[in-house]
Amino acid sequence: IALAILYVALARRIGWTAHALNTPGHVLVTVGEGEPVVIDPFDRGALLDPQRLATMLQTLLGGAALRDEHIAPMSNRAVLLRLLMNQASRAERSGALGRTLALFERIMTIAPAYSNGWWELARLQLATGDSGAARESLTSLLETTRDPLARAQANAALDALTA
Repeated sequence: IALAILYVALARRIGWTAHALNTPGHVLVTVGEGEPVVIDPFDRGALLDPQRLATMLQTLLGGAALRDEHIAPMSNRAVLLRLLMNQASRAERSGALGRTLALFERIMTIAPAYSNGWWELARLQLATGDSGAARESLTSLLETTRDPLARAQANAALDALTA
């Protein structure tokens, strides 16, 4: 993601239109308008023709259906969120619970409408023994989602914390 950010920043700096794409598992960059060029920052800036892009997307999606959101430009906030989520995932896999918690606190500062982030933050707060903060995060989750299943799970977790 950091390489994609550099490509986009450089292109924009010289006046070109550029965006990081919301490609699953691999951030690509488009440069230009109309028929933009698709660049793979992780393959030394290789240009992806439509066939190579289609093949890459099929591989990344593992047979799942391609949706418009998979090749949609990301906002700067979405790029930052994805970067932080990757860092949080790596931190948690390495067992750095404090770092993971700090990253999720940052994530929720920049993307408070990201409901799943509140759930993850509450889970991490509980793992560190801070049930008061977990209750606050679950309450924030209830304020940001209308999904009935997520609301039921958050309410059940809140009930369990107050019991």
